[in-house]
Amino acid sequence: MKNSPAPASSATISNVNALIPTLAARILEMARREDLPKGYRLTELSLCESLGVSRSPVRKALQYLESTGAVTSLPNRGFQLAKDADELAGIDLSDTTPLLDDLYMRIANDHIGGLLDQEVTETELMNRYGLAKQQLQRLLTMMARDGIIDKKPGRGWIFRKLLSSVESHRESYRFRMMLEPAAILEPGYAVDLAELERCRREQLDLLSGGIEHCTPAQLFHAGSHFHETVVAGCGNRFVIDALKNVNQMRRIMEYGTLLDRSRLHTQCEEHLQLIELLVRGERMEAAQFMRQHLNTARITKVGEAS
Repeated sequence: MKNSPAPASSATISNVNALIPTLAARILEMARREDLPKGYRLTELSLCESLGVSRSPVRKALQYLESTGAVTSLPNRGFQLAKDADELAGIDLSDTTPLLDDLYMRIANDHIGGLLDQEVTETELMNRYGLAKQQLQRLLTMMARDGIIDKKPGRGWIFRKLLSSVESHRESYRFRMMLEPAAILEPGYAVDLAELERCRREQLDLLSGGIEHCTPAQLFHAGSHFHETVVAGCGNRFVIDALKNVNQMRRIMEYGTLLDRSRLHTQCEEHLQLIELLVRGERMEAAQFMRQHLNTARITKVGEAS
């Protein structure tokens, strides 16, 4: 008598590509919607037709669901539901933050690369990236919160302008090298010390292990929060809005470079040095240090201009 195949191990499941959990969620959503009973046979061919993908990712998605207890498999009989439709509602596949981070970057980069138009629909995104509706809503909420995409008044979404080349990224740093040091030297400059202290704690947390564990979005937020806090001290809304606008546009390219976490230790230490200069009121030194700090970041991330 042959042994039944062992469920996929957690190591195997952790290595599945980003599409698999989203397909698994869509299979569960379909089973709930159609009120499929326990024991219902899930054939790869019918799922391929319903999901619009090939057999290989469907098979992996079924194996993924088997690891959660949602489906079972028998030799030569394929997969079948292990629970009734109402019981499937208790299986939570929503904790997919790493997956959503990967898809966030993929969608933004596909747009920058010309694979996605300026305006997109939810149906288009669900079909293209194998997303369940709930996952797509979470993803679009993240992107809207970060200023990457906006909801249209009617149906659909529209991308905001993003930096799309190394040259535009380089220009953004040159602009900041003019803007941020000058803001520190503005008459009446007064940085919010309480907010600056929050920035200090964020930088110390990063140096205490956060650099290795935070998502690219969290790392970017800590850096942009610091720089926007420093510039806000000038009290000029046009200067503050200009920096926020640049930060929104450069976000995606920065996420990519932030994956090189080794250099972030130096960046955080420089942020802390800048905080000390501002707390002591040494604005001339802080302005000079800020320009040097931004120039080093520019060369590290995008290189010297040709």
